[in-house]
Amino acid sequence: MNVKVLPNPLSGSVNAIPSKSQAHRALICAGLSDAVTHIECGSQSKDIAATSACLSAMGAGVRRQNDVYIVQPLKQVSAPLLCGESGSTFRFLLPVVCALGQRASFILEGRLPERPLSPLYEELVRHGCALSPHGVNPFNAEGKLTPGVFSLDAGVSSQFISGLLFALPLLKGDSELRLTGQIESYPYIELTVSMLEAFGIKVEFKDAVFSIPGGQAYRSPGTVRIEGDWSNAAFWLTAGALGENGVTCNGLDLRSKQGDRAIMDILERFGAQIEKSGSSVTVRDGRIDGRKPRGKRLRGIEIDARDIPDLVPVLAAAAAAAEGTTVIRGAGRLRGKESDRLAAVSSVLNGLGADVRVTDDGLIINGGGALNGGQVSSWGDHRIAMTAAVASMLCAQPVIINGAEAVNKSYPGFFDDLRSLGGSAEIINS
Repeated sequence: MNVKVLPNPLSGSVNAIPSKSQAHRALICAGLSDAVTHIECGSQSKDIAATSACLSAMGAGVRRQNDVYIVQPLKQVSAPLLCGESGSTFRFLLPVVCALGQRASFILEGRLPERPLSPLYEELVRHGCALSPHGVNPFNAEGKLTPGVFSLDAGVSSQFISGLLFALPLLKGDSELRLTGQIESYPYIELTVSMLEAFGIKVEFKDAVFSIPGGQAYRSPGTVRIEGDWSNAAFWLTAGALGENGVTCNGLDLRSKQGDRAIMDILERFGAQIEKSGSSVTVRDGRIDGRKPRGKRLRGIEIDARDIPDLVPVLAAAAAAAEGTTVIRGAGRLRGKESDRLAAVSSVLNGLGADVRVTDDGLIINGGGALNGGQVSSWGDHRIAMTAAVASMLCAQPVIINGAEAVNKSYPGFFDDLRSLGGSAEIINS
């Protein structure tokens, strides 16, 4: 599907969609728990649907009624686990299947078979599991995970750490999970620990080591409400920073453990105005202060992206509008996402007329000028497609996004919400 987005300013109010990161975690904990759990989740995406489908294949009763997932405890793997392109689904459930001692076949799509699996792979094998070779699809797992000491380089993927945190409490003996190197995306690990606690699981973290008692049981809290997704709200909040009238995003927890809540502070550092009220955040261009012009535009800044990798694409679009140079560091892991996101961001924004250069671990963006518009690829990546749509606000001509259906991975209603904010998105072919 190709979509033409006109360079219209966006303004108004939009509701945040449910957090994909939190929904994955709640579904898995519910499937492992002792009783039925109701998960309030207002919408679903391909990734969330993949986790739901895999849990169903593992013998959990998962059904969706209105805006609620009703999850009954899982029993036994009975069908292939269809992960789609969801890295969270695969990397979370692989250790869980091993801990349960079940034999499973994971079906992977897109770039998922190519994405990194080490050092999680080696740790699972070292503790008693037999796995298909790297890159094989379907990916098979069998054997029973044994407790003990596990070691992971914390700079590769927080998803490996979360996967073991879900799995190790199920083992009979106690375990330690030792993290080496620079810990990146730590807020995602905090999200996992928080959800484990909601289901009665205890872990202790001290001096880069998780101590995980074995023989624990997941206890359903009855109902879990999924909070608004800061990662996807960031696209609308950034759009607000690019326009004078501002955009309000509702349904956000201002005290959330989601790391991408940092979008507020970063946009403020760029020079945007931030207003917070209850569960709503409004962002607008820093040139306007009430009715008085401030004479201030967005300005280039330096960004450490180690804990906020998903924000990099849309922050690069903001940087293209900012006067001066923006340097984004700590983003080398983005090469192993749904696309090589550093190359993809550079290609898309440069294709629209920006000045973006890829470095070893990030991007350098020389901003401040209007963009041209044109035709770009989504690179099969939801966050690249949405970034291109937001960047259209800076363009003199329309932006045509090839492969725009990529948004369905996390945000199927993205273009509908863009239209509700005054944008124009037309499907020109499929």
